[in-house]
Amino acid sequence: MIKKTLSAFAAILLLFVNIVYADINTSKKDTALNVDIKSEISNLDENINDNSWIITYENYNNYQTLNSKKNDIEYKIRRLEKKSSLSNEQKNKLQALKDELSGINNKLLLLGKYDNEPFKKMLSPNKIDTQPEITNPLGIFYALSYQEKLKIDQKEFHDRFDSLSDLINDLETKKTMLEDLIKTSKNNKENYQELEKTIKLIKIFKPLREIAETTKNIYDKKIYEIKSNLNDNIAKESKKLGIVGIIVGIFFSFLLLSKYLARKYLKEVKRLYVVNKALNTTFIIFTVLLILFAYIENVGYLVTILGFASAGIAIALKEWFMSIIGWFVIFFGNSIHVGDRIRFVKDGSEYLGDVIDISLLKITILEDVTLTTFERNRRAGRVIYIPNNYVFTNMIANYSHDGLDTVWDGIDYIITFDSNISKAAAITKDIAVKYSKNFADNTRYTLNKLRRKYHLKHIKVEPRIFTLITPYGIKISVWYLTNSYATLSLRSTISAAIINAIKKEDDISLAYPTQAISIWEDKQKQTFENFTEDTK
Repeated sequence: MIKKTLSAFAAILLLFVNIVYADINTSKKDTALNVDIKSEISNLDENINDNSWIITYENYNNYQTLNSKKNDIEYKIRRLEKKSSLSNEQKNKLQALKDELSGINNKLLLLGKYDNEPFKKMLSPNKIDTQPEITNPLGIFYALSYQEKLKIDQKEFHDRFDSLSDLINDLETKKTMLEDLIKTSKNNKENYQELEKTIKLIKIFKPLREIAETTKNIYDKKIYEIKSNLNDNIAKESKKLGIVGIIVGIFFSFLLLSKYLARKYLKEVKRLYVVNKALNTTFIIFTVLLILFAYIENVGYLVTILGFASAGIAIALKEWFMSIIGWFVIFFGNSIHVGDRIRFVKDGSEYLGDVIDISLLKITILEDVTLTTFERNRRAGRVIYIPNNYVFTNMIANYSHDGLDTVWDGIDYIITFDSNISKAAAITKDIAVKYSKNFADNTRYTLNKLRRKYHLKHIKVEPRIFTLITPYGIKISVWYLTNSYATLSLRSTISAAIINAIKKEDDISLAYPTQAISIWEDKQKQTFENFTEDTK
C-alpha cells in the first residue's frame, strides 16, 4: 500500500516538473518572439512617421489642437479682463496667457494651410495646361517640352499615390503585428492603445486611397489622350517639315548647279555677278513664299496685321524702312548698277569708288585711286558702305550710267603774257585730241543711243580749249573726254606731253608767281653827283 502511494506521488511530482519546465520554455519563446515583433514594429514606425501623408495628418491634428487651446486661452483671458481689479498674481497670469496666445498664433500662422481639408492638395494632381497647337517647326519643340512636363506631373502624382499605398500596407502590417503581440504579451494596455490608433489611421487613409486611385485613373487617361494627340500632331508637322526641307533642298541643289554652270560658261565678271545675284534673290523669295504658304494658314490675316503694324514699323525702324524703299528705287529705277563708278558727299567728305554690291539695305563701293583721293582724301582702297536711303537725302553722282563710262576732265596751266598764245592753245588741243580720240568716238556713239531715253540736243565730244586772263599770265584750259575709271592716268599722260611740247618752243614760256627787281647802278650814281653839284 505504501509502495503504491509513493509511486503515485512520484508520478504526480514528475508531471508537475514537466509542466513547469514547459511553461518556462514557452515563456522564453514568447519573450523572444515579442522582442522580434517590437523590433519590426519600430522599423515600421520609422517608415510611417516619414511618410508625407502622416506628416500632413499630424500637422492637421496639431493645428486642431492648437486652435482648441487658443480658444481656451482666449476664454480665460476674457474672464480675467472682465474683472474690475486684478491681483498681482492674476496680472502675471493674464500676461502669461497673452504671451502663450501670441506663440500659438504664430504656430497657427505656419500651419494655416492645414486648417481645413488637409489632403485636398495631395489628392489633386497638377493642373494640366492648355494643349499647344503645332502649326510650325518651333511648335514641335514646344510640344516635346509640354510632354516632358506632363510626364513629370504624372510621375509626381503616381509617387504620391504609391506613398499612400505603402502607408496603408505598413499600417495593415503593424496592425497584424500588434494583434500577435497582444496574444503573447501580458501587459497589453499600451499595445491595445497603439492598435486602436493604427486601426483609426487605416480607417482614415483607406477611403483616401480609393479617391486617389479613381483620380489617378482619370488623370492617366486624360494625359494619355493628350499625348496621343500631340504625337499625331508632331508626326504630321514633322512630315510637313520634311516635305518643305526636301523641296528647299532640291531648289538649293538647282541653285548650286546653276551657279556652277554660270561660273563655267560666263566669262564676263559683271554678267556673272548679276546672274549670281538673281539666283540668290530668287532662292530667297521662293523659300520665304514656301514657308509662308506652308505654315501660315491665313495669309490675309497676316497681311492685315502687317498693315496695322506698318506705321509703327515705319517709325521704329525708319532708317531700315527707308533703305528698303531706296533699294526698290535703285533696282527698278536703274540709276545705279554693280560695276558703276559713283561719287557721294557726306558731312563734307567726298567718296568715289566702284560699286561691288547692292543689298537690301546698303550699297558697297571699293574706293580707287582717283583725282579725288589724290587731291583730297590722300588715301584709297577702303570698302565703303552707303545706306540705300541716301538716294533720297544725298547727291550721288554716277560716272558710268547706262553705258556712258566717260567723263570730261580738264588740265590748266599758265603762260606769260608775251608768249605765243595761239600756238600754245593749238599745241595743247592737238595733244588732247590725240590721246582722247577713242574716248570721244565712244562717247558720241553712246550719246546717240541715249537719245531714245533722254532729250539730248547738241552732242559735242571734241576737246575744248579756253584761254583766260589771270594776274600772272594767260591760263590755257583744255577739256577732253576720258574713261571714268582711268581719269588720273590719262591726265598724267596728257600733262607730261604738254610740258614736253611747250619746252621745245622758244616763244612760249610758262608763268608762275614771280617778282622782278631791276637796279641801274651807273644811272643812280650820276643822278646823285648832279644832285650834289646843284646843292653847292
